[in-house]
Amino acid sequence: MEVLNDSFKIKLNCRTYVTIGSFDGIHMGHLSLIKKAISLSKKNNTMSMLSTFKEHPLNVINKSIVPKILMDNETKIEILKSIGLDILNFFDFNEEIMKMMPEDFILNMINHYNIDGIITGFNHRFGYKNSGDIHLLKTLSEKYGFELYVLPPVSFKNDMVSSTRIRNCISDGNIEEANQMLLRPFSIKAKVIHGREIGRQIGFPTANLSYDNKFILPKIGVYYTTVEYNKITYKGITNVGTNPTVNGDKLTIETYILDFNQNIYDEEIRVNFVKKIRDQIKFESIEQLKVQLEKDKKFAYKQ
Repeated sequence: MEVLNDSFKIKLNCRTYVTIGSFDGIHMGHLSLIKKAISLSKKNNTMSMLSTFKEHPLNVINKSIVPKILMDNETKIEILKSIGLDILNFFDFNEEIMKMMPEDFILNMINHYNIDGIITGFNHRFGYKNSGDIHLLKTLSEKYGFELYVLPPVSFKNDMVSSTRIRNCISDGNIEEANQMLLRPFSIKAKVIHGREIGRQIGFPTANLSYDNKFILPKIGVYYTTVEYNKITYKGITNVGTNPTVNGDKLTIETYILDFNQNIYDEEIRVNFVKKIRDQIKFESIEQLKVQLEKDKKFAYKQ
């Protein structure tokens, strides 16, 4: 898969079927668009392409309402490569792109990326102030001679799959439902930093994560997770919370990695959230906390 960072500066030398959108977390709904682009490109001996933004457009338009990020671009690249996409392009959402009228945007797509067809969702909007919609896109497809495929929403448990719904699931601690809609378990990739080392003192040394608050976090609680480090996956118990038993007041993410005893300070790990074990509890003593952690550990081993 070829990865581009282009905002209408280059011209491809191949024909393409393109799907366009924010794709802020690759989910079941996105998969139907991507697979359609791939199947059409194979049928017509062209290339499949996905065009999205390096960062969410609201980072430029209005930072105060930008949604929390579901998935980093590195993970998107891994997923799209595994699906079989040919070309992935990240636009820079700059002022020129932001102020581009819908028809000009499509003309640039045609002229730079040699589009034979566009595949998009039923509610797709594009161009300056999101003024372009599916009706305009249909008119433009007839005017400029490209194929247009508008796909219906994908449902899960009788409701539409969307990034907003997935964010809400994660914020509510409903990790299992979120993961059923995502193509890869919700995860946090971060550097391991020094913490208060209280876990180490009670026999449960944890990896404290330096997280970016631009990304969404699960609801406060304790989760069963898997931890990827140095191409090996381990079972883990991850606490998202304030550690009230030891008078903590700052939100932290810390992971106890089962059957692991390495110094990984300043190294990156990926923590995949699988299911919630329990809510955060303020115990009356450290001993009560240790008893509960042993129960959490047994639960994790059984997974």
